[in-house]
Amino acid sequence: MLLNYQYHQPSPDQQQTPIVLIHGLFGSLSNLGGIARALYEKYPVIQVDVRNHGQSPHSDEMNFTVMAQDILDTLDHLNIQQFSLIGHSMGGKISMKLTELAADRLQQLIVLDIAPSAYQENHHDQIFKALFAVKNANIQSRKEATEIMRTYLKEDMVIQFLLKSFSKGQWLFNVDALYTAYNQILSWTEIQPWHKPTLFIRGEKSPYIAKKTYINAIHSQFLNVNIETVEKAGHWLHAEQPEQVLDYIFKYLK
Repeated sequence: MLLNYQYHQPSPDQQQTPIVLIHGLFGSLSNLGGIARALYEKYPVIQVDVRNHGQSPHSDEMNFTVMAQDILDTLDHLNIQQFSLIGHSMGGKISMKLTELAADRLQQLIVLDIAPSAYQENHHDQIFKALFAVKNANIQSRKEATEIMRTYLKEDMVIQFLLKSFSKGQWLFNVDALYTAYNQILSWTEIQPWHKPTLFIRGEKSPYIAKKTYINAIHSQFLNVNIETVEKAGHWLHAEQPEQVLDYIFKYLK
């Protein structure tokens, strides 16, 4: 599947390896925009909407193999052979899956606040209830959508994040497909150990790489890994503490 993308090239003679940015669940290519803008001057940057998100095509099929293949299809369309990845949350899992599908093409890998593990906790039950309530209400305005969502969600930051994908009375992401595939998104099939240097960045207050089992899963599947912690940040570490996240990213990319 060819994904919707934005491709930024610093200059025609730029020789750096392109970096692909992959957002998480309910997101779009704009979600990692702060990181993208920081990388523009030095690196070619490709931001994508993953399938069933943003302006990319919808599909009933949604698992990490097909989502990773979508990235390769898009890079092939752009005639890009060698690339690096930065993925957040679900986008981090897509990125990790590409160590299997494109071992000879993937150069550097940065994973933001997700482990190569199956997660048992449902962090999105209330979000799905809010999304379906808005979908079924047949409304047009963000103000009306906000009022409905506040019945289910108490965090204005989460509501505003979701509303970035609300346009002309509809969700840009495929709510039905995401709900059906949710267990697939939580799941994980262990990959062959990856030997290239890899950076994981986690939020100090986030539960996603907090347990010892998650740390062990990282070390068992990534044999040359560095795990950094961003203080005073949760799962949205790149939005909460962007300077610290960027500092870790640039130190790794050198």
